[in-house]
Amino acid sequence: MGGNGRFWAVWGGMAAGAVVVGGAAYRPLPPVTAHYRPDIHTEYVKFPSGRDTITAYLAYPERKDPAPVVVVIHEIFGMSDFIRQTTEQLAKDGFVAIAPDLLSRRGGTPPSPDDARKLIAGLDPDTVTKDLDATVAYVKRIKAARGDRVGVIGFCWGGGQSFRYATNNPSLGAFVVCYGPGPDALSIARIRAKGLGVYAENDARINAGLADVDAAIRTYHKSYRYTVYPGVGHGFLRAREKPEVADSAWKAVVGFFRESLEH
Repeated sequence: MGGNGRFWAVWGGMAAGAVVVGGAAYRPLPPVTAHYRPDIHTEYVKFPSGRDTITAYLAYPERKDPAPVVVVIHEIFGMSDFIRQTTEQLAKDGFVAIAPDLLSRRGGTPPSPDDARKLIAGLDPDTVTKDLDATVAYVKRIKAARGDRVGVIGFCWGGGQSFRYATNNPSLGAFVVCYGPGPDALSIARIRAKGLGVYAENDARINAGLADVDAAIRTYHKSYRYTVYPGVGHGFLRAREKPEVADSAWKAVVGFFRESLEH
C-alpha cells in the first residue's frame, strides 16, 4: 500500500435541487438517460429484481476488450453525486462499474438525505442481497463486461453491505470495505473472495470491531488486508479533508481490483 497509512495485512488461502450534507451534494435520481464523455460512457439502466424494478447508474470504460466489473454500494444517504462520481472514476480506471439504487423499491433515493437514511435503516438485509444479486445478474449479461470477474465496493453503510455480500455470493472475485462494519465470525467463514479494507484513524465506532474481524479472518484463513489511514475520519474518501490520504487510499483500491480481477 502506498501513502502514509498504517498497514495490517491478513493473508490466507452542486446542481439545482441538490442538498448539501457534509460538503457533498446529494440529489434525487434523475430520469433514465445516456451521457457520453471522451473517455467513458454512462447511463441509467433498469432491471428486474423479483416483482420490482431496480434503477442503477452504469459506466463503461473506453477499452477494446471486455472489462472486469465492480458493483458500487452507496452510503446510507442513498444514490448521491459522490456515488455517481465514484462509478465514473472506476470506469476511467478501466472497469465496468454499476451502482444500484437500493431504495428503488421505495420509489428511489429521496431528495432529503435524512429521509434516505430513515428508509435505508428499514431495509431488509435479505432484500438488499436479492437486489445485489439482480445487479450482478444484469451486468453479467453485458457483452462489454467480464461476467466471470466481478468485485464489489461499498462506503459507510455500503461498506458493511459489501462485507456482508461477500459472505453471501461465493462467485465474487474481490470485495472492498470502506469504513463499514464487519459481519459475524461464522458469516466470515463463508467468504471466498479476496478482500481489502479502508478505514480511518478517527473512526472509533467502526474501528472497535476490527479486532473481531481480524480474529475471524485468521481463524478461517481468509484473505483480507486492511489499512487504517492516519489523520482522517469516517467518510474521508467523500469528505477529502486530506486529499493526499484519500488519493492514496483510492490508488490502493484500484490496484487491488486490478490485481484481483484483471488476472
